[in-house]
Amino acid sequence: MRIIKYIVIMILFGNISYAKVDDSIVKIYTVFKTPSYDTPWNSRVQSASGSGVVIEGNRILTNAHVVANTTFLEVKRNGDTKKYRAKVEFVSHQVDLAIIKIVDEKFFDNVRALEFGKRPKKEQKVAVYGFPLGGNTLSVTTGIVSRIEHISYVHSGEVFLGVQIDAAINSGNSGGPAISKGKIVGVVMQGMTNAQNVGYLISIDIIERFLEDIKDGKLDGFADLGLTTMRMENPTIREYYKMDNNTTGILITQIAQVSKAYDKLKEGDILVGIDGHKVENDGKVEFEKGAFTYYSYYFDQKQIGESIPINILRDGKFLTVDVVLNNVTNDNLLVNTFQYDKMPRYYILGGYVFSPLTRNLLYGKKQSLLRLKLAQREWATKDKKEAVVLLKVLATQLNRGDHSYSLFKIDKINNKEYKDFKDFVNIIKNSKDKFIILEGAKGSKVVINRVKAKAIKKEILERYSIKDSQRL
Repeated sequence: MRIIKYIVIMILFGNISYAKVDDSIVKIYTVFKTPSYDTPWNSRVQSASGSGVVIEGNRILTNAHVVANTTFLEVKRNGDTKKYRAKVEFVSHQVDLAIIKIVDEKFFDNVRALEFGKRPKKEQKVAVYGFPLGGNTLSVTTGIVSRIEHISYVHSGEVFLGVQIDAAINSGNSGGPAISKGKIVGVVMQGMTNAQNVGYLISIDIIERFLEDIKDGKLDGFADLGLTTMRMENPTIREYYKMDNNTTGILITQIAQVSKAYDKLKEGDILVGIDGHKVENDGKVEFEKGAFTYYSYYFDQKQIGESIPINILRDGKFLTVDVVLNNVTNDNLLVNTFQYDKMPRYYILGGYVFSPLTRNLLYGKKQSLLRLKLAQREWATKDKKEAVVLLKVLATQLNRGDHSYSLFKIDKINNKEYKDFKDFVNIIKNSKDKFIILEGAKGSKVVINRVKAKAIKKEILERYSIKDSQRL
């Protein structure tokens, strides 16, 4: 009897049994709207499913890409047939995480929220839970942690800490938890299509930082310093920047004007330390004994609005400056990372279709777009926050000869610089000039008769079945 009693106590209060973990895993059904960035007035409706896990506060943790662009959301508990209406409460497309709330909280009756564990070590065994394609019941696969380092998160294109495992991860697994000793140690994020049994988890560090961020009811995001850097492994360049054999770091080559780092750091500074941690010549920092990853690891731990001490070598002298973390990556970039939960912006004048330059627009384009792709690496300035392109030309008699224009990057409009897409459109709307002159690379120009273009607005919208000529 004592042995039985001990086992019951362990199940209830100690290590959670697999059955108990099963009860906390959910299947998520979503109907979502996929916008077209090539024809931004169009979209298509699709459906998909993913996985999630119940956590403290009657909340469900899942991936952002499971609920991105959603129009209708339902959740079903493992072992139940009833679907419950749900809504997205918080979503971070940066780190591919989201929190779902259920409309009817009876959903959580007799369901125990799973707790969070520690980041797993290399060679540690983990179990991956979810509802992958190929069946309707809960799937559990096991794998070994093979690598922990910064990786590119496919959903946003940004780089954060990830955990590589060799468990099978398939479509539908997304958002499900990785479990070790009955606790969540990661969330399934993505697999590698060209490799067998190579999958990635969102690290527990990122998950806990996300949950801390939303405690005040508002998502601020993960900070970005807005720095372009280069390695300092070459002995000649190290000598030029007065780095002795005991000094390691990376060269700051460019700083985003809109970042607070712009006021404290200079191009040519050597970044030698962050928050008391040494930066190596390849830009890596030690995040646990003998393990190194990208230097952003230490400001990923901070909240927006916090300051972080930065150690630099400037003109041969060591300095420490405190930099306030004021921006996320999108604030610093001229071309935003992938965007979701919004329709693309556009404006039509005389059949000429204008749009902000976005990664969504460039994704999957095979033709040579070197100038546009280089723009993705540019930092925003105080005077230039966004780039604009002539997306395409809807054929009319007015624009004959220009029908082949596509993704033409506009540098000036009527010989003026513009700040962002809204400013670009306002220049057109407020213009009293007969002609709108768009200038691109090497003085190339597109000229639009503003008066005639406005006169054929209704005709164009009807011809191409467009309900409105703008979404700003």
